[in-house]
Amino acid sequence: MSTTSVGFRLSAATGIHKGDRAYQQDQVQIYPHLRVPGCVMGVVADGMGGKSGGRKAADQVIMTAQQIFERYAPNRDDTAEALKQLVLESHLMIKLTAITSEEEPHSTVAAFIIGPARDCHVIHAGDSRVYHFRGAEMVSRTLDHSYVQRLVAEGSISEEEANNHPQSNLLTGCLGTHQDPPITPGHVERLEIGDSILACSDGLWHYFTPRELGAIVHALPPREAGEMLVSKARQRARGGGDNLSLALVRVEALA
Repeated sequence: MSTTSVGFRLSAATGIHKGDRAYQQDQVQIYPHLRVPGCVMGVVADGMGGKSGGRKAADQVIMTAQQIFERYAPNRDDTAEALKQLVLESHLMIKLTAITSEEEPHSTVAAFIIGPARDCHVIHAGDSRVYHFRGAEMVSRTLDHSYVQRLVAEGSISEEEANNHPQSNLLTGCLGTHQDPPITPGHVERLEIGDSILACSDGLWHYFTPRELGAIVHALPPREAGEMLVSKARQRARGGGDNLSLALVRVEALA
């Protein structure tokens, strides 16, 4: 998928795989804006809870994102506020779903909106991430709402130790829980030509260093990069892989 604006093009792709799980509870979408060229939203949701509970939760996130983005007007609306509404409305809808089902549906979310002025707003809850790469170099990434991320922040363990920690999947915030979800916005003032934004679930990022992710998203067009990331994550999981999903957008010069 690509969308063109003045002086640049956004080239995009999604990737998703069930991994070695019996059920697919991840969901991912990239939406080009219907009225404004050069504006896209990317969303990744990693559902949790029962056979179908997690999928229902992830579906609610994607459905809510689509509804919010269809109403969103880049030149008029507050982008950070639109993403905040995505978190809060998804959280509410998942909690309402829980009332009518026996499962306890929860979901992470990692979402971004790239605007026609090449700015990028980000939001996340849980341990799905959004990375910003300039060429092959990581400029920034979201910090997980998780127990091990807290240990890293305290200096108790390193990033590498966090990846292999026995409680690495323990979240301190997500959607659908009794607590209000964390609202952690981020903003890139201007994306340059060659920049990439990658949103992905922990089933993907768990198997890569930032350097490896950057090298792949920089070296290949988004569709091929997405295919290689999924393929490598599957190899490295060695039969024990989680669901995995990614939404990748790259800013390219017009030929």
